[in-house]
Amino acid sequence: MAAHKRSYVPGDFTTLKEHMPKSHLRYLQWTPSRIIKWAGKNGPNTEKLVTRILENRPHPEQGFRSVLGIVRLSKLYTPERVEKASIRALAIGACSYRSVKSILKNGLDRQPLLFEHPEEAQQPSAHHNIRGRRYYRSGKGVSHA
Repeated sequence: MAAHKRSYVPGDFTTLKEHMPKSHLRYLQWTPSRIIKWAGKNGPNTEKLVTRILENRPHPEQGFRSVLGIVRLSKLYTPERVEKASIRALAIGACSYRSVKSILKNGLDRQPLLFEHPEEAQQPSAHHNIRGRRYYRSGKGVSHA
């Protein structure tokens, strides 16, 4: 049994390496660049997806299990399918192991994307019925019945 001084800093960790479970210790040998390079063997989009997952965590190590799961999917499916699933995941902003696994399981990686560039999926289309945040902040969109 061990006692640790409590940290009141949000997201701060006080765990000592010697108190970590053995299953967690093996991750300390890996670096984000090593895992990104490993994922890049599937293709550039898998590498981009893995990079995004690691960058969106307070500590890259928190994303290791997720990205290693994505890399392992290339054993169950082909590296080409994982690469295509990564393209779709990036396009729809679903950057997680669970999303990539679902895309593969449901064969969505084999379906054509509705747009050529993933960035297009993130942009709202221009249409006169789309008003946006500024319209509602101005009070025009508020109904006072």
